[in-house]
Amino acid sequence: MPSKPPAVEIEVDDKVVRVSNPDRVYFPESGATKLDLVEYYLAVGPGIVNALYERPCMLHRFPKGLAGDKVHQKRVPAGAPDWIDTVELQFPRWNRTADELCVTELAQVIWAVQMSTVEFHPWNSRRADTERPDEWRIDLDPGPDCDYAAVQRVAHVVHEVLDELGVEGFPKTSGSKGLHVYVRIRPDHGFQDVRRGALAFAREVERRSDDVTTTWWKKDRDPSQVFVDYNQNARDHTIAAAYSVRGLPDARVSTPIRWAEVDDADPRDFTIFTVPQRFAELGDLHERIDERAWDITPLLEWADRDEAEGADPPAGPEGPGESD
Repeated sequence: MPSKPPAVEIEVDDKVVRVSNPDRVYFPESGATKLDLVEYYLAVGPGIVNALYERPCMLHRFPKGLAGDKVHQKRVPAGAPDWIDTVELQFPRWNRTADELCVTELAQVIWAVQMSTVEFHPWNSRRADTERPDEWRIDLDPGPDCDYAAVQRVAHVVHEVLDELGVEGFPKTSGSKGLHVYVRIRPDHGFQDVRRGALAFAREVERRSDDVTTTWWKKDRDPSQVFVDYNQNARDHTIAAAYSVRGLPDARVSTPIRWAEVDDADPRDFTIFTVPQRFAELGDLHERIDERAWDITPLLEWADRDEAEGADPPAGPEGPGESD
């Protein structure tokens, strides 16, 4: 019987993380291992910490690699090191709570990878007040018959509307088929208000682009259009963080890009094998995201106007949801 490969100890700042089964293949297409995943997250350390900093974080774990089952884990398990930061969240619908990981340093990310985490899905609020988001997320989600060129066209419309509002958006690939744009906002409103504002913005983009739909129910959407998914701003809805690896065979990464790259950046080009070099050359393209927080009052005024003219309020469940 072959012997089990020895664990390795990884020094991360002032912490040591013991990584078991370092040779376990997580991505069969390339042969990338658990240790390769650890080394990727070390290479983009400042970027992934900035994306997750003090946010409740759901972990997408693959204990046997991509060939096995995926586990969506909210709770930090018993026995975690005492230096793992958490935040307690309330889930009234199920009458329960969960202590979720709340990253404040890179060692906590590497610990989560040791726990077989591939994807990191943070909330759009922080632990200081988890009920008031400080991040507005614009999710461009292509339909099944929609090509990436449509996503790129819609991204330019999003950029145009943000510019008119005087708002700086920070784009990134989703790590799958779509594109995300993040905007830092003042934590002055609850999830329902941010969601209403996100829908009003999506409707404005829809008015300007034949490629866009804001129809919530999939059965009613044109599959060749891009859905601007405003519900990614609902409570406990999470999407992959900037620099998060995705659970796809090619080990793709949700990667920050510059607006000037939208037309040329192919999501398939950003993987755990290519992003470290890009990060070494460009640094974290979302590093400045916290420099200015925007007031969403103009979006809420748009929402009031739309509803006064007969538009429906936001549709869709308020509970947990995932995006591509």
